[in-house]
Amino acid sequence: MVKQERAARTRETLIRSAAETFDRDGFSVASLTAISSLAGVSNGALHFHFPSKAALAHAVEESALTRLLALTGEAEGDELPAGASRVQLLVDVTHAIAGALRGDPVLRAGFALSGELSRPGPGDLRERWRHWVEDTLRLAELEGELRPEAAAGDVVTAVVAATVGFEVLAVRDEAWLSAATVTRFWRLLLPTLIPADRLAGFEAAGTDRRPG
Repeated sequence: MVKQERAARTRETLIRSAAETFDRDGFSVASLTAISSLAGVSNGALHFHFPSKAALAHAVEESALTRLLALTGEAEGDELPAGASRVQLLVDVTHAIAGALRGDPVLRAGFALSGELSRPGPGDLRERWRHWVEDTLRLAELEGELRPEAAAGDVVTAVVAATVGFEVLAVRDEAWLSAATVTRFWRLLLPTLIPADRLAGFEAAGTDRRPG
């Protein structure tokens, strides 16, 4: 049992070290030697857990997907409380993801690896995010939350383009993932989505009722 726990800890340390190295250097430039050195283990120990850099990247993406599902509430099959707003949920989750991307190298690396067309992965995080946004807004539309002229499909395009754009731009300037940036985005968008007589009930800065 002790050996198994130690092996599990070493594996998690390697995943995080790989994520930090991919995040800093990029997948193609990152070396297994740099990853094992950052993790404080030998190359032999690394190869015991992961036979290749691609296998490590796969594990990083799997770990990042788990984090994303927790942030959106999919991991535990969370149900929205009766009367709660799906649009506010979307606002809250975008804030949560931006915050996680600022502080979590595994999630950052997972999103970046999703854009690597040269290698297959366990799941495209950006595409998974798009599907969740789409599902959330379709339900908001069906439940009458949106203005009649606000087509859910058009809103999906705007939200996904902006949030993925923030993630990409933040590689060079983390301010793109700041709470202020996300809040400004929603202050611009919410009046185009929500009827004027209900707009005051929405918080562009997010609420504490977010998943994860």
